Amino acid sequence: MPVLDRDFEDWIRRGVEEGWCGPPVCSTHDGVPTSENEDFELWNGWDTCVHVIRLYEDRKMKAAVESNHSPSLWRNRY
Repeated sequence: MPVLDRDFEDWIRRGVEEGWCGPPVCSTHDGVPTSENEDFELWNGWDTCVHVIRLYEDRKMKAAVESNHSPSLWRNRY
């Protein structure tokens, strides 16, 4: 079954089980999930990227985030 035919819960469960993503966490309250090596790099001025996917409650929240965070617009390739 193609991934597009699955709902989000099935998709995220498969990703966690197969090891290509972690579970959803809150970057505000839980922090950004990093390895010890990435923490070292970040604290020592290296340019480590940690990709984040923002989940929206609804389209109103999507519009509010996009009006406040321009990378959410210019990184959107979909």
